[in-house]
Amino acid sequence: MTQEERTLLRDCPATVVPTGEPVIIPKDTEVTITHKLGGNFTVVWQQGMARISAANADALGEEKAAPAATADSNHSGPPSQDALWEALKAVFDPEIPVNIVDLGLVYTLDVEPKDDGHHVNMKMTLTAPGCGMGPTIAEDARQKLVTVPGVSSAEVIIAWDPPWDQSMISEDGKMILGLI
Repeated sequence: MTQEERTLLRDCPATVVPTGEPVIIPKDTEVTITHKLGGNFTVVWQQGMARISAANADALGEEKAAPAATADSNHSGPPSQDALWEALKAVFDPEIPVNIVDLGLVYTLDVEPKDDGHHVNMKMTLTAPGCGMGPTIAEDARQKLVTVPGVSSAEVIIAWDPPWDQSMISEDGKMILGLI
């Protein structure tokens, strides 16, 4: 993606990368959009780097993302594993232009029946234990999972065993990162 210079049109909530701290970037602040991934934006400004969620796209002069689709209430049975994995391909670490599936960050994706549908338990890791964006990335994954037909709830747990390393990146991910 070509970097785009923007001036914020309003005060904008964001998450500082990589600490995960919430921040309000003031109106009229000059920012550079470095990534538009999964509906979210990674920006750089005088004080560092931050992730602006799709819900605040209008502050950048972008169209707000349509609300995420909710699970189809007419769906019966468990969610499709393919649909779950596809939903997770829209989740990104704001510093890396590869989704969490192709980065090899998703360890398990289990579905269990519940009275009101199906619950998804997901175990994932991060590229670095000190990454403060972990809770933000995990919540983004949870929100994507609950939009899949047949899913009534989801929980995402961050784990460190086994430790992540570059060998877990898919061939597609390695190509995007220029590793092959």
